Amino acid sequence: MVRGRMAAVMCGALLLGLALLLALTLNCSRAKDVVAAARTPVRFFSPQVPVVDLFLGQQDQAERLREGADVCVLVYYAPWCAHSIRAREQVQQVALRMADQVQFIAVNCWWNQGKCRKQKNFFRYPVIHLFYRRFGPIEYKGPLVAEYLESFIRRVSTPLTYLPTHTALNTFISHHEQGVVGFFEFNSSPQPPGYITFLTSALHALRRDSQGAVRFGVVTNQEVAEGISVREDESVYLHRRFNTSLVFSRAGRNFTAEEICNWVYENRESVVHWIQPKGAKSYSLEAELHKGPALLTFLPHNPLTASHHLLSEVADIALRYHSCCVSELQTEGGVSAPHSGSPLPGPRCCQSLLLPSWRFESANASANTSICELCVNRFAPGSTSRPTLPRSHCSVMELEAVLDSYLRNAVVPAPPTCTNVQNTYSPFSHYSACCRTFPADARTPAWAGPHCLPVVDAVSGLRCRTNKTLRFYLLDSHLSWPLAERLGALSNRSTDTFTTIVNLRDETHYVLENARKDSLERFILNFSAPYSPLHRHLVGHRELHPPKSLIQEVTTGSFMDTVMDPERDVLLFYYTGWCGFCTVLNHVLLQLARLFQGNSALTVARVNVGLNDLPWEFMVDHLPSFLFFPKHRKQMSVKFPDSSPVTVPNLLRFILRHTGHAPGIQGAGPKSLLEAELRALQGEVLSLQQARERLSQQLAALWRENRRLALHMRALTSHNAELQSHNAELQAQSGRLETLYREKSRQLADAVNRLQELANASEELLTENSLLKVLLTVLKERERESEGEQSDGGRKKGTEEAS
Repeated sequence: MVRGRMAAVMCGALLLGLALLLALTLNCSRAKDVVAAARTPVRFFSPQVPVVDLFLGQQDQAERLREGADVCVLVYYAPWCAHSIRAREQVQQVALRMADQVQFIAVNCWWNQGKCRKQKNFFRYPVIHLFYRRFGPIEYKGPLVAEYLESFIRRVSTPLTYLPTHTALNTFISHHEQGVVGFFEFNSSPQPPGYITFLTSALHALRRDSQGAVRFGVVTNQEVAEGISVREDESVYLHRRFNTSLVFSRAGRNFTAEEICNWVYENRESVVHWIQPKGAKSYSLEAELHKGPALLTFLPHNPLTASHHLLSEVADIALRYHSCCVSELQTEGGVSAPHSGSPLPGPRCCQSLLLPSWRFESANASANTSICELCVNRFAPGSTSRPTLPRSHCSVMELEAVLDSYLRNAVVPAPPTCTNVQNTYSPFSHYSACCRTFPADARTPAWAGPHCLPVVDAVSGLRCRTNKTLRFYLLDSHLSWPLAERLGALSNRSTDTFTTIVNLRDETHYVLENARKDSLERFILNFSAPYSPLHRHLVGHRELHPPKSLIQEVTTGSFMDTVMDPERDVLLFYYTGWCGFCTVLNHVLLQLARLFQGNSALTVARVNVGLNDLPWEFMVDHLPSFLFFPKHRKQMSVKFPDSSPVTVPNLLRFILRHTGHAPGIQGAGPKSLLEAELRALQGEVLSLQQARERLSQQLAALWRENRRLALHMRALTSHNAELQSHNAELQAQSGRLETLYREKSRQLADAVNRLQELANASEELLTENSLLKVLLTVLKERERESEGEQSDGGRKKGTEEAS
């Protein structure tokens, strides 16, 4: 019994498994039949453009074409990708201009049967690779714009700039971008081995930075190379403005392309940075803003044409801003030497400081500028110890010690005063200080005294005199103008310029309307001042014609005029569009506004803080929030308690408690408050009753209209029934007529057939009649012939008989 049951169970399980396997097989086979095969791709680039379009993904053919070209641009695309479609037009423009110099190849890397899809694993499209002979790939990561792409291709085609003269060399190293110069003599050999290494290092730099922030030049003349103190062949010189320029040392590093590139990027100086977004989501700007305050300059830029005049002005200001070496003389050994005529022995450091106006009590201190020239001895006179490393500027501790000691004993502003004092309570043996107050528009004060040194301008070396160090950035307004508009640009044209300082740590930014060289310098000086006179720029929602309603909508521009009106009490409601709790309270605010409708002493307003920036002193810590600003006492604004429910009575009590009168309500006690609420409710009930009467009248009219429509509907229904019966009769009559028509048509067809048969018979009879006529004629002729013959025979017989 048990064995029989187990056998039955096993057989059932086996049958069930076979049935399941059969079902899966059928489903899979059906799914294969449903999925359609991919269509064969077609050409992506225009055939009139000199671009080899390998739309079937022939990667091997692309490699063969690339090996035969000196410079090759390889574009991997996907036909469905919007970025690829947008970049196609840009690549075609560049190909039409550079077809005689560069080989352009495009490969469809999305076709699943092509070798490119099988060999490459791209996570985005398009991907643009450049090859310089056997070196590559160099991926282009800049904007997909024809001018930028062409500029990068030309940089790859000519990675080195030839510098044949002193003028060309000076122009090259005086550019605001970092310059690297290689000296190679081509007299001994047609191509020195180090030259190929230097050229490859320039290509490595382009691979690392597609913007080309570091430029590479080559000098082949010994006299030109001596202009940068380079005398040895195969030397690589890195020009620096703020620190000592360097020459690549072969003793500590291998002379390879990678090592030269790494050495350049480890020791380079960069004062102006280009930020080039690719048109997609990018964290490049955010990463730079996290480094500290940033000066962003938006200007129209075309890398193939002459640069904008504002670019040279920003670069000049940035160079002077970072130049911290002032009033310091260097000896042969690199140790600071005393200034001529200075009684301070030993090495020292000197620094020019711009003093804040609050240190002085003069009436016109705000219109003048005070500058002190401070010099500090490094060590005590007579000491044999020397500093291990020379320093180009004083530390903050040294400057504060000297300045505090000087200001305690001097009166400023005054005629130029200088001191040379030995201070035993200071860690420095000697210090000298010269201070002078001069008008704000004067660029170079007339210093008096033997130890006072002239100041070139206020921007020079400002980076070392302030704790709010700026970083300078440039953005192409053609690519980044929407960002400029969000930061406060008033114009909507991408050909304009815009300058702003963004301090991400303080969540503030400042806007400069008209960027010129002098205004830009004042803008930087005002930001760097200890008590900056700049005002934080507030980005607000622009509303040209605000709608009139019970609740007044406040924006950034109308905040001060509406809320800070000294003649009106203002209840301000803070909300945002994404706050669900704020939406729930709208009906409460609306009911409150109805109570004070038509009252000129109180304004019920709201502000969307998600779209409108407000000064810090008027912001709240959470949403939703209510703030009450009483008239004549705006500084005594009060916040609605978070613990109280937001209801109309609570808001009324809150307003009456903190205002000097009850606007629109007689009395300020609880009884008058309840009476006011009762009157308001009675008014609402009366309005509801009137609305109910109007609604009843409208409903009666609608009922009568509905009754009339129902009667009309009945009439239409009966008429429709009659029409339907008439239609049925017509259809029956039409059926009979159709039957009769078919019968008559059949009879007519039979008659036609009979006539056709008669016609055929008549034709046959006519044919037989014709034959009979012919036979009859023949018989008659034969009879005549026989009769003639008989007559002739009779005549012959008669003649014979007669003869």
